[in-house]
Amino acid sequence: MLQVNNIEVIYSDVILVLKGLSLVVPKGQIVALLGSNGAGKSTTLKAISGLLKSEEGEVTDGEVLFEGEKINGKDPEEIVRRGIFQVMEGRRVFEDLTVEENLRCGAHTRKDNGVREDYDRVYGYFPPIRDRRKVLAGYLSGGEQQMLAIGRALMARPKLMLLDEPSLGLSPLLVREIFGIIREINEKEKTTILLVEQNAHVALSISSYGYIMENGKVVLDGETQVLASNEDVKEFYLGMTELGTRKSYRDTKHYRRRKRWLS
Repeated sequence: MLQVNNIEVIYSDVILVLKGLSLVVPKGQIVALLGSNGAGKSTTLKAISGLLKSEEGEVTDGEVLFEGEKINGKDPEEIVRRGIFQVMEGRRVFEDLTVEENLRCGAHTRKDNGVREDYDRVYGYFPPIRDRRKVLAGYLSGGEQQMLAIGRALMARPKLMLLDEPSLGLSPLLVREIFGIIREINEKEKTTILLVEQNAHVALSISSYGYIMENGKVVLDGETQVLASNEDVKEFYLGMTELGTRKSYRDTKHYRRRKRWLS
């Protein structure tokens, strides 16, 4: 469904962020994109969704193909109409609008008559926001705001959903709940999902394939079972040594030069 072919992204004409990045997201699958802060994960999503322009960024080489058609260079509104919706890092709900008004914003590109039914569909996935549908979004908890952000994306009936750090700032219990719902959405709605996460444990638990980024490029990829059993991934992303114990910061702070895939 989605192919990112050897793209290069530059900000402000001088700052090279992505360097020949390629990945594939098959239809109906959940694919995880993992990496540390500054690896280029969010920039990758913005290159797909067309949001680079607002930050003076540009895809200067390579191409992004969605259902066989090139979409890099197109406006974000057109990309949404084609079926791609990004849930931004930090939730980004409209705090001065109610829950229901936020959901209505997600459906603004639709021309069909099924919007009213989709409110009930979203509330079915996220019961906590049903009871608060007339409450201003700014008064919701962090977990409720994340539910609303994903629900707003569902209102667009996306073919491909881009999720940027949905676990950010949430308790472990809420993370498990929300990631369970993400898996359910994928299974029931057949929505394809590209998931950007630093929490490798939960990302690998619901995805079928994963990519690991460092310094603007993919350094490792494979089926999630293979990645989860890789010694480097266990040590540097799952926080486990070969003996099954937690690594300390003292042990891992110089990991970049020690990774086998970068040697």
